[in-house]
Amino acid sequence: MSVTNVHKDLDTLTMTVTAEFAAPVERVWQVWADPRLLERWWGPPGYPATFVEHDLTPGGRMHYFMTSPEGEQYHGCWTVLAVDPPRSLEVEDAFADDQGSPNPDMPVTRMRVELRAEGDRTRMVGVSTFATRADMEKVIEMGVEEGMTQAVNQIDGLLVDS
Repeated sequence: MSVTNVHKDLDTLTMTVTAEFAAPVERVWQVWADPRLLERWWGPPGYPATFVEHDLTPGGRMHYFMTSPEGEQYHGCWTVLAVDPPRSLEVEDAFADDQGSPNPDMPVTRMRVELRAEGDRTRMVGVSTFATRADMEKVIEMGVEEGMTQAVNQIDGLLVDS
C-alpha cells in the first residue's frame, strides 16, 4: 500500500495524507501532470475519473467528474494556485456542478501536494486545509478520507504499468 499515514487535525483544520512510492519524483509527478494518468487513480476504485479540463499552470483550471457504478456523475473542479514541477502543486479544490462551476453550498479546500525524493523512493505529502471545522467535519463524514486513501493506493499500479 502506498498510503503510510492519514492525520486529521481539527485544531489546524487540516487532513494530511502521506504516501511513499518506489519511483523517482519525476515519475510520480507524471500521475498529476498527465490527465490520462490522473484519470486512472483520482477517485476510489469503482468511481473512475474523467478530466474535462486539465491546465496545470498557475491560474489554470481543472474540471473532472467521477462516475459511480450506477452511472451517477460527481463533479469537482480545481483552480491551480501554484505549481513547481516536479516538486509541488497547490489547488483550490471544490465540489462542482456538471459545468464545472463550484457548488456554493459545499466546502472548498486548499490542497497542497509535495513530492520529495528519499533515496530511490518518493514521499508524497498532501495537506488539505479547510475554512471551518464544520467544513472539515462535513467532508470527513462524506468519506473523503477513505476515498482519498483508496485513490492514492492505486498509484503504485500506474508507476509499474507505464
